[in-house]
Amino acid sequence: MTEWHHLFGLALKDFFTDSAYQVELEKDLSLKQQFLDVVIIEQEAQSPIPQLPDGLENLSRHNLVTFKSIRQPLDGWSLDELVGHYVNYRKQESPSVKRLLPAEDFRLYAVTTRKPQKLATAIALKKLKRGIYQLQWGSHQIRVVVLNEVRKVKRNAIWQLFSGVGEKVQFGASHYQWRRTDTSTVIYDLYQHYKVEGIVMPYTLEDYYKDFTRRHLDWLTKEELLERLSIEDRLKGLPAKDRLKGLPAESFLKSLPSKEIEAYVKKLRRRPQKRK
Repeated sequence: MTEWHHLFGLALKDFFTDSAYQVELEKDLSLKQQFLDVVIIEQEAQSPIPQLPDGLENLSRHNLVTFKSIRQPLDGWSLDELVGHYVNYRKQESPSVKRLLPAEDFRLYAVTTRKPQKLATAIALKKLKRGIYQLQWGSHQIRVVVLNEVRKVKRNAIWQLFSGVGEKVQFGASHYQWRRTDTSTVIYDLYQHYKVEGIVMPYTLEDYYKDFTRRHLDWLTKEELLERLSIEDRLKGLPAKDRLKGLPAESFLKSLPSKEIEAYVKKLRRRPQKRK
């Protein structure tokens, strides 16, 4: 499993966290190791996700996903592999070969960074919406998601991260809400991979970390937030009455030098008394 595929799988794992679907990576489907990129499995006891990315609206109980990154073509062999994985997976998940789970419990998806132009000349790609296609491969329908074509809207933020287009990656990084603390660093590795590919990011890692921190301040307790501030920073901008609020006068006076207290008392005595 390449780094691109691993990052793609981790992002989907994060997206479906605490939802009605569980995501498994590198699913071993045979004695001779053959790994399916991602499988998204419905969990009946969990909550559904209110808004799915384009192309995943028709999720079933078992959803098999093959992913092709920037330099990988989605071709006929890729689809053959996906169907082969489906056959193995369905056998493994069924009670027995004679009692296979129903075919409607399974969906096949091919997610690709760029449109498979060569494949499109050999087989009809039915366009369902922008960046989303359907194709017939043998007896199987496969949903194709072209990441650099899908609409640049918030629900597609996770797709934009892997689109290979600088401004779209920027949009994804600034709008995708990470659900798991252990997968949020995916963005760092992702930026490093784009750097290797020579893709310029107008949105820097520093920009991302600032936005990420703003969006996830609620992950920290008040005590943890205050630990990062100096006494001067905590008091900056507060009027004197708010700084002293709740502090007994005796405690405050004990913190002052006696000369300052005596000078202030003398000053008060010199003030003209108001007539009653």
